Amino acid sequence: MSELHKFLFEGLPVRGMLVRLTDSWQEVLRRREASGAFPEPVRDLLGEMSAAATLMQANIKFNGSLVLQVFGDGPVKLAVAESRSDLSFRATATVVGDVAPDAQVAAMMNVNGVGRCAITLDPKDRLPGQQPYQGVVPLHGDQREPLQKMSEVLEHYMLQSEQLDTRLILAANGEVAAGLLIQRLPVEGEGNLGGRRNEDDIGLSESFNRIAHLAATLTREELLTLDADTVLRRLFWEEDVRRFEPLTPSFSCTCSRDRVKSMLQGLGEAEALEILEERGNIEIGCEFCGAKYHFDRVDVGGVFTPDTLLPPASDALQ
Repeated sequence: MSELHKFLFEGLPVRGMLVRLTDSWQEVLRRREASGAFPEPVRDLLGEMSAAATLMQANIKFNGSLVLQVFGDGPVKLAVAESRSDLSFRATATVVGDVAPDAQVAAMMNVNGVGRCAITLDPKDRLPGQQPYQGVVPLHGDQREPLQKMSEVLEHYMLQSEQLDTRLILAANGEVAAGLLIQRLPVEGEGNLGGRRNEDDIGLSESFNRIAHLAATLTREELLTLDADTVLRRLFWEEDVRRFEPLTPSFSCTCSRDRVKSMLQGLGEAEALEILEERGNIEIGCEFCGAKYHFDRVDVGGVFTPDTLLPPASDALQ
């Protein structure tokens, strides 16, 4: 069963989380099989993103959707993982070219240096006129060097957007998607920004660096094969770790027939009728879960009747 474990290091401003997506991650891949499995590097990238999105959602306790997107100019145009406040998640990717068996982030999405990573926070009960918050960073470091791993991209994002030191270890295969997050907590607001750190803060940063170094010794194989108790015991056996009750992430998709109707309405009646003339019916598949929605002439007529009450087209398939 998929699990997320939160923990604190007693007496230190350092927190951590460990997630292992098992049955939920396998469900994502099973639903994808009908339309063709992802190339292995893309599959692993999506697994790492799913684990990372789950960790970040649990880290901020946000009532809404956290959407992690990576997009660029390589054979993978877009990869997206969404995690909601109940820790349900979904993921998909758009692949338009051949992906080398050993391809990493730069080769998949940042061939000419234009790749970007975006994190969007979309509140569940958005107020009128309220827009989702979005932060965007390039897929290269401060010295313009291409970032090869998803963990490097997100560590860079956290440092740029939150000014918080973060160590992230991610791994995924066809069975498990897992991640370990270690983060230095802010101490006194401004003391956390712009290098303004006093001696006490420097000492606390050294504590984070020590724990982050321990976390970095975790291998991909260990992260994918060992249970949470074993991982935490091996890494932090000398530390005073306070653990909390584990949480249970799950796969879930928010698509529905009503949202697809809304998308059709946004498409426009003329174009919908043109598709009907050409194909006899309209079939729309959800890229996240593989569900198929079919609309015949009667269905399409109902979509465009003036009395039909529909949500805004922009909400379709969100």
